[in-house]
Amino acid sequence: MNLPNKLTLFRILLVPVLCLVWLFPYNQAEISIGSLTVGNVNLPYLNLIVLAIFAIASITDYLDGKIARSRNLVTTFGKFADPIADKLLVNMMLLILSYKHMIPLVCCILMILRDIVVDGCRMIAAQKGIVVSAGILGKLKTVLQMLTIILILVNNLPFELWYIPLDEILIWFTSFVSVAGGYSYFMQVKEFIFESM
Repeated sequence: MNLPNKLTLFRILLVPVLCLVWLFPYNQAEISIGSLTVGNVNLPYLNLIVLAIFAIASITDYLDGKIARSRNLVTTFGKFADPIADKLLVNMMLLILSYKHMIPLVCCILMILRDIVVDGCRMIAAQKGIVVSAGILGKLKTVLQMLTIILILVNNLPFELWYIPLDEILIWFTSFVSVAGGYSYFMQVKEFIFESM
């Protein structure tokens, strides 16, 4: 197994680690994690631990693609596993943020449904031998999701100090971009989806 594929597998393995770290019943186990106070903002150390794991996983996402392309190590397994690893990581984070009432449930649902629709469109396109590029909205969606998750994990710092709800603005904007990108992707393959109706 080459290095990019090892990095992809490592990212997949970090997903249950993130779940365990974030959802572990610390209070029942009488474990105190503590928190940091910045101005008027309370920032739990647990958020920072989760942020560190999320950052490591995100860096492996960048590295595996870069190494695979630069060293000509692109494999069928990599093409299959890399997008799955990305979706597992981001969607798991969205689900837990929603579960912890840190983002609106509707935003979580919209972004996950978008991924399901796009994956269905990709399957149809692949059967027809057509490659549909992600486009600018797809790439923007990924960047916005990462930034939004980071901002929420740090409790909207430093913007919270100035009473600017950038985390709330970003989660809704990210949801809009996500749905718009999904619609754009669907429109590129709709003729193949409906051809036999």
